[in-house]
Amino acid sequence: MTTPLKQHLIDPEICIRCYTCEMTCPIQAITHNDDNVVVDAEICNFCMDCIPVCPTGSIDEWRVVATPYSLDEQFGWDELPAQEDLGEGASGDSGIEALDDAVAALLAEAHAGVGGKSVAPKSASKPSVNLYNLAKPAKATVQGNYRLTRDPDHDVRHIILDFGGQPMPVLEGQSIGIIPPGTDAEGKPHLPRLYSVSSPRDGERPNYNNVSLTVKREAGGLCSNYVCDLKPGDEVQVTGPFGATFLMPDDPEARLLMICTGTGSAPMRAFTMRRGRSVGARSGGMVMFFGARAPESLPYFGPLKKVPAAVLEQHLVYSRAGAAKEYVQDRMLIEEERVAELLTDPRTHIYVCGLRGMEEGVESAFTSIAESIGESWPALRDVMRGEGRYHVETY
Repeated sequence: MTTPLKQHLIDPEICIRCYTCEMTCPIQAITHNDDNVVVDAEICNFCMDCIPVCPTGSIDEWRVVATPYSLDEQFGWDELPAQEDLGEGASGDSGIEALDDAVAALLAEAHAGVGGKSVAPKSASKPSVNLYNLAKPAKATVQGNYRLTRDPDHDVRHIILDFGGQPMPVLEGQSIGIIPPGTDAEGKPHLPRLYSVSSPRDGERPNYNNVSLTVKREAGGLCSNYVCDLKPGDEVQVTGPFGATFLMPDDPEARLLMICTGTGSAPMRAFTMRRGRSVGARSGGMVMFFGARAPESLPYFGPLKKVPAAVLEQHLVYSRAGAAKEYVQDRMLIEEERVAELLTDPRTHIYVCGLRGMEEGVESAFTSIAESIGESWPALRDVMRGEGRYHVETY
């Protein structure tokens, strides 16, 4: 009987080509071409170091195979292949039952402790993915560059890119890559840096082929400083779009619970603008917990004040504005009854976006709130995730 093998793969449809997994892998088992990021089965030792750093979960894919997929095969994929039927072809009639048991054991081992997988909301529009790659990027022209914050230590910019006659069908919740000019220490072109789109699908300006980004200048940041210094008329090379699960439902009755910090507000702004333009206050409602150091460092502080409460219920939280530090998870616990009511509604979709450090506190708050209504948060979370109603992108 041929012994089945477990193979680690990356979902090319969900992957946002941030290359974090490749930079993290301690044995260089992950590589890329112009289209895809892939895992070399001859090198991978299943150390799992790449799993926690992936912002989308696309890295956490496994197949049991008779012969591992080659790099060339993986480079050509637009989506993952289905699990092979390894029964009779691999072992003959007498070995099918034993092989099935081996396959089940290997898959159970691969997914041990993983929980549910993120999927797109059932009513979400079908996203376009990877239309422009490293070899053939789109060219966009900068239409505007506006500072969003008054905090000298937090320079956050609103960047508007015009794609002219090139199609850029970006959905709310997707990302695009910006390729910084120049080369790295090895003389290779720089890889793109990923930024969530902060405009709705019909553009920053309705029915114009333009897209906005929310970018924070990072000290020593190669791409963030490049983007934050762009001037109107500058040309930018763009890859993408990327992302196939962190999408908003098109169902107007769906309720959105959005939790974000800093530039994690980008997709939430896109969601809010989409709802405002499409269904307005007639929607199922949106609730947002948005954290920053102070009002001066909170992106879109002024515009948010103009959004009607009927469209968006806002909880703006500041960790440095007063004597007591308050974070989004603290305000969630204060608003426990409101959050609990949302958790019990099958129409609720949850989105968490921001720095990775926020995730633990948010999970803890959800655990406490779920327990207050007699629910297990891990169980509830995994049900919601499997139904396309729970999404996390942290970085």
